[in-house]
Amino acid sequence: MEVRRTVPVKLDVGSDDAALLCETVDEFLWAANYVVDHAWQGDYKTTSKVQLQAETYDDVREQTRLHANLVQNARNKAADAVQSVVARWKQGEYAGKPHFSTPTVVYDKRCATFHDDYVSLATVDGRIEAEYVLPDADRDTPHSRYLDTDDYEVTGAELHHRDGEWFLHLRTKAEMESDTLEQATTGHPTVLGVDLGVNQLAITSTGTFWSGGEFDHWQLEYEKRRASLQQCGSRHAHENIQSVGRKETGRFKLMLHRIANGIIEEAAENGCTVIAFEELTGIRDRLSGVSWGHTWAFQRLYEYVAYKAELHGIDVEQIDPENTSRRCSTCGFTHPDNRDGEDFACLKCGYENHADYNAAKNIGLRYLRRTQTGDDGGAPVGVRLNRGTLNANGEYDPPAEDSGQSGSPRESPTRNEARSSDRAK
Repeated sequence: MEVRRTVPVKLDVGSDDAALLCETVDEFLWAANYVVDHAWQGDYKTTSKVQLQAETYDDVREQTRLHANLVQNARNKAADAVQSVVARWKQGEYAGKPHFSTPTVVYDKRCATFHDDYVSLATVDGRIEAEYVLPDADRDTPHSRYLDTDDYEVTGAELHHRDGEWFLHLRTKAEMESDTLEQATTGHPTVLGVDLGVNQLAITSTGTFWSGGEFDHWQLEYEKRRASLQQCGSRHAHENIQSVGRKETGRFKLMLHRIANGIIEEAAENGCTVIAFEELTGIRDRLSGVSWGHTWAFQRLYEYVAYKAELHGIDVEQIDPENTSRRCSTCGFTHPDNRDGEDFACLKCGYENHADYNAAKNIGLRYLRRTQTGDDGGAPVGVRLNRGTLNANGEYDPPAEDSGQSGSPRESPTRNEARSSDRAK
């Protein structure tokens, strides 16, 4: 069985090499967007990589200084994005034309050479070498598990530029027998489900809530300040509006970083290898009261959790959220009347709890059922709860000590849950 892991590594890059990487990023993004523009012409959207290669390669090579393989990687990135949009259209979802602005470059072994402690990267002007900034080798980190071992092979990487620093997200793979894979994964056999909302920005299946009250308060305050300044109409007022916008963005980023750190801590403390979010596409249509600001916050939060989780060797996924707010996480009965605002009460089995907490558990269960491959598919997995775990069949396993988490909603065990608990014993 093939196992893949991504390991982020900070790079030690000098000022001259950093300037070359910046130019390479700019031209790589230009190339990817050029291919998207070409694929987007007319009613028919071109998704074939072979066709896009034939129709765009010469133009991109002529108008950029990119290594030939970087041109192909930019084409692949563009084609994958267009294919994703077309796939969403086929599912009846809205999706607009892709545009790349995040500073990244995709590397493979044809345009990068990966060594134990440094990397050689192709740029718009030859190659540069950058040393890895690695943690202590004695610590148990993704670096020690997947880089400092002969089991995993580096297959490629994606270069990221963030907060003035350069990071290389190394992609690794290993071939493992099923019993070896089970031994490698049984130490962390659970998934953390995360539900997003307006009143509660984020809720985990462990029962931890992050209120949206502070976010809503400051969003309203900044809107009032902008409205007051707009009435003045002066140049000074316009400059103040821009200043208010920067302060607003900075405050919300700090808030979202705190929440992201909390979600990572929940996953790490509960031994989770996966954090499952509801899919963000179309979230404004699904949730009432969601503003543009909330949509921005949800996307930022997901991005923060995704890159922070990589440092802990935790995967972050999105799943289809259909009926997760209406489905009973205990018995599986689905009905619109199960939910009334923030209250959830199953009409079939009588399970009661906070509706968003119930949805977070369902998101975790949906991920498990999507990835379950049968009895011989590897180690058993479950959704981490504040009182035990819930497996993909909906069976409940209580913890060794039923202590519960402070501040978490109390589970109200139903008859079905009690029977599952008895079977687990």
